[in-house]
Amino acid sequence: METEKRKEKGITIMSKVLVITTSLRAKSNTDILASKVAEGAKDAGHDVSCVSLKGKEIKYCIGCLGCQKTGKCVLKDDVPEIMESVRNADTLVFASPIYYYSLSGLMKTFLDRMNPLYGSDYKFRNVYLLTTAADDAEYTPEKAVNCLQGWIDCFEKAELKGSLFCPAINGPGEANAKPKELQRAYDFGKGLL
Repeated sequence: METEKRKEKGITIMSKVLVITTSLRAKSNTDILASKVAEGAKDAGHDVSCVSLKGKEIKYCIGCLGCQKTGKCVLKDDVPEIMESVRNADTLVFASPIYYYSLSGLMKTFLDRMNPLYGSDYKFRNVYLLTTAADDAEYTPEKAVNCLQGWIDCFEKAELKGSLFCPAINGPGEANAKPKELQRAYDFGKGLL
């Protein structure tokens, strides 16, 4: 279901997009490409916010399920503030490097901590994934996509709308020298619903 267009300050806003980057590396290729996704989404008329999990305190879920009763996590860290941004976005774009053919550990930990959203009145409907890796095999992103799909499957109103894999990017900041991948990321952002 597409978000209805709304007028804000005379500008038609397509949807409220939240881009979440999950790389811990300095000069992260994932961050570089995520910024191009955000740029494309802004140019398409979306209201775009970006958050990097780098430097954030994100504790591991302890599986107490207290959040299922209260709607809030018992752990005290930076997650609740970010979670409110997730809850109120129409479209989510997760950006992760691929490690051992799956999502980064930071992203998986973050997804686990989104458990209080389960059963809540979340707004997001459209979910996208951007991944980067040194490997360039076509199958490289499959397990990362499947991992995110498992999370999305728990949110009945949400759907994985697309993914973009940017391969053969390894060294810090290397994405800046890859005009084709930068353009693909920009175009991916322009095509968000």
